[in-house]
Amino acid sequence: MTLQQLKYVITIAETGSITTAAQRLFIAQPSLSKSVAELEKEMGITIFNRSNRGVYLSEDGTKFLSYARQIIEQTELLESEYKSSPPPNRAFAVSSQHYAFVVNAFVELVREYGRDKYEFSLRELKTAEIIEDVRTHRSDIGVLYLSNFNREVINHILQTEELKFEPLFRAKPHVFVSRNNPLVGREFVTLDDIKDFPRLTYDQGVKNSFYFAEELHITAESPKNIVVSDRATLFNLLIGLDGYTISSGVLSSDLNGDNIVSIPLKSDEYMEIGYITTTDRPVNAITERYLEHLKEYIAGYSLP
Repeated sequence: MTLQQLKYVITIAETGSITTAAQRLFIAQPSLSKSVAELEKEMGITIFNRSNRGVYLSEDGTKFLSYARQIIEQTELLESEYKSSPPPNRAFAVSSQHYAFVVNAFVELVREYGRDKYEFSLRELKTAEIIEDVRTHRSDIGVLYLSNFNREVINHILQTEELKFEPLFRAKPHVFVSRNNPLVGREFVTLDDIKDFPRLTYDQGVKNSFYFAEELHITAESPKNIVVSDRATLFNLLIGLDGYTISSGVLSSDLNGDNIVSIPLKSDEYMEIGYITTTDRPVNAITERYLEHLKEYIAGYSLP
């Protein structure tokens, strides 16, 4: 079976006539008939039924045609994307949990890139989706965290998928709250202090395991829980409902304004935030530069 034979079948189906199809395809009618007959023999089906008024698709042929169209359409997309055009302009893609510093570093990289055409990707995703993005090379790196609670499970998944984790920095847990929250002004808060406020967490979809949660102490008692899917909504709800979320403590006033405050959470846990890559290919130059921007931005947040 060849792409040319699939194109023959599509043209014959459109015209309803082998003679007309041969004229459109600039091929001799006997050659076209022979090619289709060879395809039918190879596939073990009859694609076209013949009649005095021309040809028409058999039941098997109708199903075969739908597959043939999909293949040809995908082939045409590939050709239009790569055959006569310059190499793709995408140089870098990152998938991440919801961290402002990931966005800050991305902004600096794009500003520095300085070309007329490019296609960069920044995706804030669920934890399982980050791992899948990197595994399938959709993203060059993925940013997530390990803790005493999730380390064994996440590391097992990474090893199974032939991925590796490289640490960037360690952070003690903090709670993010609205500037008007009653907790603001305290030197630190405890889990008991926050349990009566609404807890905001990021949705982890169908793989909603505690080990995939972006927040520490996800199993702690919390009678009021709100699950969100994006950072902007979470911050709006922190302000509107006096809620809280547990995170690294790294905030960006450039991106989030001054309405969100970070308060240390008294805890024996910590977040080891890092990035994952595949083990089968080296990190490219532009990814290295992104990591430099990332490390510069978070340099002041590493623990002693």
